[in-house]
Amino acid sequence: MSNNHTSKFLQIHTLTSYPAALLNRDDVGFAKRMPFGGVSRTRVSSQCLKRHWRRFEGENSLMHVPGKGDEAVPMSVRSRRTFESLIKDPLVEEGIVEDRARMIAEALVNVVLQKSTTRAKKEDPDDVLRTGQVVVLGRPEVDYCLNVARQVLESGETDEKKIKTAVSNHFKKDELKNLLSLLDAGLDSAMFGRMVTSDVLSRCDAALHVAHAFTVHGEQAEDDYFSAVDDLLEESGETGSGHINSTELTSGLYYSYVVVDVPLLVSNLTGCKQHQWREAERDLAAEVVRRMVHLIATVSPGAKLGSTAPYSYAHMMMVESGSEAPRTLANAFMNPVGAKSGDLIGATYKALADHIQELDAAYGKPSDGRKALALGNKDLLNGSVDELVPLTELARFAHDQIAPDQVAS
Repeated sequence: MSNNHTSKFLQIHTLTSYPAALLNRDDVGFAKRMPFGGVSRTRVSSQCLKRHWRRFEGENSLMHVPGKGDEAVPMSVRSRRTFESLIKDPLVEEGIVEDRARMIAEALVNVVLQKSTTRAKKEDPDDVLRTGQVVVLGRPEVDYCLNVARQVLESGETDEKKIKTAVSNHFKKDELKNLLSLLDAGLDSAMFGRMVTSDVLSRCDAALHVAHAFTVHGEQAEDDYFSAVDDLLEESGETGSGHINSTELTSGLYYSYVVVDVPLLVSNLTGCKQHQWREAERDLAAEVVRRMVHLIATVSPGAKLGSTAPYSYAHMMMVESGSEAPRTLANAFMNPVGAKSGDLIGATYKALADHIQELDAAYGKPSDGRKALALGNKDLLNGSVDELVPLTELARFAHDQIAPDQVAS
């Protein structure tokens, strides 16, 4: 097994079981689904998975990755109301007249997002500051825009056209492009990407590629009829319910897949060219990936938390490292796994191990190794992994493929 800093991709495969849950709903409230191998499977979208990983507040949180000094590496702000809540409102709190604060915030919307605002006749004048879709801005970018607003307003100018001209002239100097690195778009943007149409903002391609999770077997769903009792009605001696409804619950063993493009991640976090990633500072990228292994294994998506408690840890997690082009192991489950023997996990492990061994025979093994954690009959994975280890060691293995000379915390 090599350890020469050449690993370009980390692939993370996970099997996680959830009983009686509704992890991710569609537009009408049912579990999301997808057809695969001629059978409908229950699905959890990649967007849902990424949001829960981003927003998790416990140990190994992405929101508390150590940065410079005592401060955490900043995350992004994802909102339609950023220019209202984080530009206009702070200026008003600082004593700027609200109409004037709104003018400068609108001017920033026009320049930073390179779009014209529309002043429809609405009751709320702040609608002009709200974007049609969620805009992703890093905290440093928001702070920079707020400082630009303060500088322009220092002149005492109140004419709207002159304010817009002053903001436009400020950004013609390309100060935003030159000042901000990709990391200033937020740590999560450096990881999961930021699509922008504005030339002022930095586009950031996703360094972590996340597939939709799906059940290795056909969908398993049931309608849950429920009622809520009216306590006061019951005390009065009357019968009946205060509320009756039904919802869908599903159960299943889900396969999920994440790819880390290591050169792109290091480039996004440091600003280096992708081909120079080996010479760049890689500590932050390594720490991010270490945390991600923990998050993927232990953080559950969860609609209906109060009524289903959908908290599960991964039954199996495998990390592969190498410079070969990534490939999913989803096709191990193209034929849905059956549980006629009463051992769904065992049948799934066997299907996975057989598929891995076929791929290894045809294409070769990952150059830098393959490690896994597993519950249940681990012997069924023999021959398909190099070593079975606990989660902390698996996370350290992923960390060391990026910054092998550093010690993971």
